[in-house]
Amino acid sequence: MSAPLIRVLVVDDSAFMRGVLPTKIEADPRFKVVGIAANGREAIDKTIALKPDVVTLDIDMPVMNGIDALKEIVRVSTASVIMVSARTEQGAAITLEALAIGAVDFIPKSNGVERIHDKLLAAVEAKSHRTRALAARPAGVVRPSGPPRPTAGARLSAKICIIGSSTGGPQALQTVLSQLPENLPVPVVVAQHMPPNFTKALAQRLNDTCKPRVVEAEDGLQLVKGTVYISPGGMQTRVTATELKVTADQGESLYKPSVDVLAESARAAFGKNILGVMLTGMGADGAAEFTKLRKLGGYNISQDQASCVVYGMPRSLVEAGGSDEALPLDQIGMRIRTALGANLN
Repeated sequence: MSAPLIRVLVVDDSAFMRGVLPTKIEADPRFKVVGIAANGREAIDKTIALKPDVVTLDIDMPVMNGIDALKEIVRVSTASVIMVSARTEQGAAITLEALAIGAVDFIPKSNGVERIHDKLLAAVEAKSHRTRALAARPAGVVRPSGPPRPTAGARLSAKICIIGSSTGGPQALQTVLSQLPENLPVPVVVAQHMPPNFTKALAQRLNDTCKPRVVEAEDGLQLVKGTVYISPGGMQTRVTATELKVTADQGESLYKPSVDVLAESARAAFGKNILGVMLTGMGADGAAEFTKLRKLGGYNISQDQASCVVYGMPRSLVEAGGSDEALPLDQIGMRIRTALGANLN
């Protein structure tokens, strides 16, 4: 028996987009557009009536805007919401607000529609996760084979912390970084899959709400302990022993920024003295290089299945044998503190 079609509701005040999006979505036979709405109020009514798996939701609309509609949709429905708006390019802060409210992901109209099927699949996994969350088993601590490893909870000799994340990452990063102290004894470098412009807004939002200083990475910036660097979207970020290298992608990865590219450079610069953290996201970016890091003697924490929006990147790391322990999201920040010997002030 074939899998049931993934049901999508398209919401956009642009007649052009209401024509383009359904055609694009249904070009993949796994998806069916079950309804179209032109404003936020209509979106709420059709979400309740049609019970879609995923809602693509514009931000700027008459009658009721997308942010207000999103608040109601996440309250009355289990549908996953993907924000789709021209405004997301200029108004990245509004997009991050939507993610904080409960949207799973976003797509800029200007250049994001080509990846819409990947985004829809991730959104469906997120919906499935929410419906089975109560019954989900935590992944638990990964029991590695081979040489003795540091025990869970032990302090590590790391000189840098690298974090990878994708779908669901902005809110996961908020949770993790908000638990870290201002005086963290190492620099933290984050590769979050995001387009250009959005990573700057993400860094600003995290800097406003977390104790550590959070900035968007720039080429040539010195690595400073206690500072969190967000890799800029559309570029590749690497580290040396002392500074950041931010360059245009040269075909290294589908992802810009790439967790694998960042981790490979960290391993070359710091050897085994690295703490790796893999958060929620679709795909397998980072699994290969994090696993090499673990074999060298570094230490990796992965987010557990039950707390992930999409259990893709952490799953790939666990299955590759590259995770030392898997933890719920709300424990990862505190684990980083103990691993790095940060005080609790």
